Amino acid sequence: MSKLLCDSLWRASAPAAPVLTSLEGRLEVDVVIVGGGFTGLSAALHMAKLGISVAVVEAQEVGFGGSGRNVGLANAGLWLEPDQLDKTIGAEAGKILYDALAVAPDYVYGLIDEYGIECEATRHGTLHAGVGKAGLVQLERRYEQLVRRGAPVQLLNASEAQSRIGSGKFNSALFDPRAGTIQPLAYARGLADAALKEGAKLFEFSPVNKIEPTPDGWAIHTDAGEVHAEKVILATNAYSEHGVKEQARKFVPIFYSQLASKPLSDAQLASILPNKEGVWDTCTVMSSFRLDKQGRLVFGGMGGEGSVLSNWASQRVKEMYPILNKVEWDYCWTGKIAYSEDHLPHCQQLQNGLFSVAGYSGRGIGPGTVVGAELAQWFAGQRESLSIPTTLLRDIPFRELKRMFYEVGAHTYHLGQQSHALD
Repeated sequence: MSKLLCDSLWRASAPAAPVLTSLEGRLEVDVVIVGGGFTGLSAALHMAKLGISVAVVEAQEVGFGGSGRNVGLANAGLWLEPDQLDKTIGAEAGKILYDALAVAPDYVYGLIDEYGIECEATRHGTLHAGVGKAGLVQLERRYEQLVRRGAPVQLLNASEAQSRIGSGKFNSALFDPRAGTIQPLAYARGLADAALKEGAKLFEFSPVNKIEPTPDGWAIHTDAGEVHAEKVILATNAYSEHGVKEQARKFVPIFYSQLASKPLSDAQLASILPNKEGVWDTCTVMSSFRLDKQGRLVFGGMGGEGSVLSNWASQRVKEMYPILNKVEWDYCWTGKIAYSEDHLPHCQQLQNGLFSVAGYSGRGIGPGTVVGAELAQWFAGQRESLSIPTTLLRDIPFRELKRMFYEVGAHTYHLGQQSHALD
């Protein structure tokens, strides 16, 4: 029971993290990034490759937040249905964002191959499993919209879905062969190793307690050090404590917990997810489930960890997989999702040179990796704008930014060029 309540399977099974120190003294770089998750590490890696001097300052350890606690489904696209995406930000901007994230798994698995990241990378697709009439209708609608945009998805009928999932509780499934599963904390640590290899500077256990403008840009301060840079990126997403706690005003934090079973038997693995896809369902209170490299069933749902969650998960899994009879859980852990109002991630330039990225709404692996790379390209002058919605705030005193951060108007901009209204 002690393991169940206090440990993460990802921490127990990930390769060793890079050996990092805390920030001490004064450092000068072109860009400083607050937060060592997918976005911050991807940005640091790509900036270093482009010759931009960059430092990452992490309050805990690399991958401590949602990046090291999530389900590990490397999906294409966003939670939002494509037609709703177009309606929210406009057809032109929607297409730009859709096209960028449709190939996000290619980008993730490409980095894994390029840098030899050991993260249990398995690219057998993912299944969005339909529950009830409403679930089937939702999947049919998503299928039509995705096919119209050229996605190679397949809508599985009840027998096909049940065979692929190994459970009779689903009436359909939307299969996306572009996607797959990874060990998320191992991926984050691999990005950190890659960033270090390219020349980025990374610091752990260095919570930021102050951010302030300087004549030449910005300075971030910790108890033992400070970094001066032309630009700052706040990439803490749902983990906005310490000197960036105002970031929490950007989103609704949702707790999502997961449990990992003891390794299943060969007989059980022959029928439960035999193709090793990752799965999530259409229920309002969503569940997710997948297998890890050791054949453990990893099951997740909304809410905090503890006996109530484990009892609910045990009952749910027993309903889905009677073959398991009694599930024995070895690990249980909880993470926070930064759930934005429009279900979209956003980049904001809070003031000249001060940027913020947050709001992945539970889908951070592909988007976080892509956004980090795009930020690097934009800073290097290789692109005019980002794919994700961006807002530029101007002429607001910094003392007001510290209080409000995200209380902005109703318009979206591409970092200086007005694009379209959101209201």
